[in-house]
This record gives sequence, structure tokens and C-alpha cells, in this order.
Amino acid sequence: MATNFTYEATDASGKRVKGSISAGSQNDVVADLRRRDLTPISIKKGGGRSKSGGSSSGGSFLSLSVGSKGKKQKTAKKASAGKGELEVFTRQLSTMLSAGIPLLEALEILGEQAESPGFRFCLEHLVEDIRNGADLSRAMEPHRKVFSDVYISMIRAGEASGQIDIILTRLAEYLEANAALKQEIKAAMTYPVISLCLVIGIAGFLLIGIVPSFQPVFESLEVELPQVTEILMAIALWMQGNWYMVVAGAVAAFFVFGAWKKTDSGQRSWDLFTLKAPVFGSLFQKVALSRFARTFSTLIKSGVPILGSMEIVSQTVGNRIISEVVDNAREAVKQGESLSKPFGESKMFPPMVTRMMAVGERSGALDQLLEKISEFYDQQVNAAVRGLTALIEPLMIAFMGLVVGAIVLAVFLPILKLQETLAG
Repeated sequence: MATNFTYEATDASGKRVKGSISAGSQNDVVADLRRRDLTPISIKKGGGRSKSGGSSSGGSFLSLSVGSKGKKQKTAKKASAGKGELEVFTRQLSTMLSAGIPLLEALEILGEQAESPGFRFCLEHLVEDIRNGADLSRAMEPHRKVFSDVYISMIRAGEASGQIDIILTRLAEYLEANAALKQEIKAAMTYPVISLCLVIGIAGFLLIGIVPSFQPVFESLEVELPQVTEILMAIALWMQGNWYMVVAGAVAAFFVFGAWKKTDSGQRSWDLFTLKAPVFGSLFQKVALSRFARTFSTLIKSGVPILGSMEIVSQTVGNRIISEVVDNAREAVKQGESLSKPFGESKMFPPMVTRMMAVGERSGALDQLLEKISEFYDQQVNAAVRGLTALIEPLMIAFMGLVVGAIVLAVFLPILKLQETLAG
């Protein structure tokens, strides 16, 4: 038996419309609205047919919004994705939609295949919310720990254009490129970090476990110790008696540094340091520029408006200094100025980048030139990582030899001095 439903929905332009439908169930109402290119917001059971969508007082309310606020917070806390899981999901979902499999069925299949419980939980809620009438982008919004602003904005653009399978392919390529870039950086940083930890560990072991044992030997020699040996011995004896203070100080410094980095001024100072740091500064700048160009290009190509794209890029570029330049450019575009001009005035963006952006802006091919910039800097990052790996290895070996050699030399200087005395 047909029942009257009043609804509120949005059309393709985002304008809200209201009305009433006679249907057998809420799902039939949702299907009817979809056929008319309307996105349902809420459906109210009961009420008569009217343009305004009025209803009787006794009608039951069936909301199509993505759960209550409490539910959003709850699901957002539990939802998570394992390493590489989102990239695989995006690629598989794109393939399944291109093959003609309905979105809901594709999500159910991928939810059953999900490896991590957190991601399976997330996909189950996506299926539930979409079954209740929500768009995919709206269903993803409570799960921002899994789906970033870039992801949700591109899905929303795909829904508006009817090319969600193509958008998902671009998203998969974007995520895979970002993952490859992160892997390159991890590879570049792993060796120097491990080497530095080894140097500190060996130096600490020598100072705490070995050097103090030479004190009775030095006292029995009855010779005046060189100043460098006295300093080293004093440091070693203090560290041996106060090792817990050294450990506690190192742990406290780590947490203080982490808290400082979370502040606005601390984050900005650290990001500026990473861009200006010797040896690694150039690498981090290339990484930031590659991420900026790739994200900006992907969003524009997917149909996200340029101002919205710039806002998302500012939030996801990963460097506060670059983010400030993007924000300034966004304000300039709002005032009707050229996009490339603010970037050209910044010292963070090389002339090659700003000139290519200017050409793309004039020719209407900004997304393509930004993609070329991203590819160029990806190659630069790969070359820089290979160069740094080849350079850092001998440097760290030399540094380790210098530290250990200095400690050993300071220990044996008194013995050499005694030999000279006896020989004279």
C-alpha cells in the first residue's frame, strides 16, 4: 500500500527543494529522487501532497543525514585503515564501478574483504549510510581519519559530474604517488637516523662502561693528565653516576620538542628549518613542491573549483611555509589577481614553477602543467635520495670514526705521555 512521504533534497546546483511523494517505502522514495537527479536530505513519513512539503503532526520522521552527532564522533574514533589499505580500496572500487557493479554492492564486497577491523568498521558504516540515502561523499565525512579532505572533495566532484569511477581512478593514482613519495623520504632518512643512533649508543657505552675503568690506571701512573683526558674523564664519571638523569633528560627533551612542534610558532619554525636545513633542506622543499603540484592538479582536473582546491591544498601540503604562500595566493585570486603572481613573489617557489603556472593559467591547461611539475619534482626527489644515500654513508662512517677515535685517543694520551717521560 502506498504511503505519502514529504521530502527535502538538493538538486544538481545545490539548491534545496521540498515536495511530497506517494510510495511503498522509504527506499522507493530515495530511488525516485535519484532518478530525478535529486540528493535526499530528509524524508518524513505522513503528510499530504503539497509543494511546501508540510506534514501532519503525527508523522514519523526518517532522517537521511549521516547519523547523529554522537554517532559521527563514535564512528570517527573507531574507523581506521591499515598501511596501503586505502590505496587498494580506491583502485578496486574504481575497477568495480567501471565494470558496472552498483556502488552499494561494491562497498559490501570490499567491506567483506577488508583486512583491518577498523577499515571494515568504516566500510560497514558507509554501506549503512548510503542504504539510508546518503551520498558517498556525505557518508565519508564522519570518517576523516580514513578519508582526507582531498578524498572527500574529489568524490563530491565526481558525484556532481557523474564520473565517480574516473575520479576514483585519479584518486588511486594520487594516493599511490603520495605513498611512493613517502617511501622515498623514509628510505632517505632511515640510514642516517640508524647511523646516528649507533654513534650515540657506542659513544654512551664507551663513556659509561669503559672510560671510568681507566681512572685507577691513570692514578697509578702519577703523571699529569692532558686537559682533554681530564674533561673526558669528568664527563664519563658524571654520566656513570647520573645515567638515569641522562635518560630522563633525553625522554623529556623528546616530549618537550613534540609539544613545541604542535604550537603554531613551533610548527612554523620547524617547517622553515626543514626547508633551510643543510643537505636535507633541498630534498624537503622538492617533496613539498611535488605534493603541492600533485594535489592541486588532481583537484582541478576532478572539477573542484580553484578556490576550494587551493583551500584543500593549503591544509594538506604538509608545510606551514608553503601553506601560507597558498593562502596568500588564494586571497589574491579572490581579489581578481593572477594566480601565479603571489607564488612568484615567494622565495619558496622556484621561477620554473611560477612560469609554468602562469603559462597554464593563460592557456587553460593549469592542471596539466601542474601534473608535469609534480612529475618533474618526483624525479628530482628520486635523484636527490640516491645522491644523499651515496653521500651520507661515507659521512656517517667518518663521523663515527671521529667520535670513537677522539674518545680512544683521549684515553691513551696519558699512556703515550708516560712512555715519552720514561724514554726521556
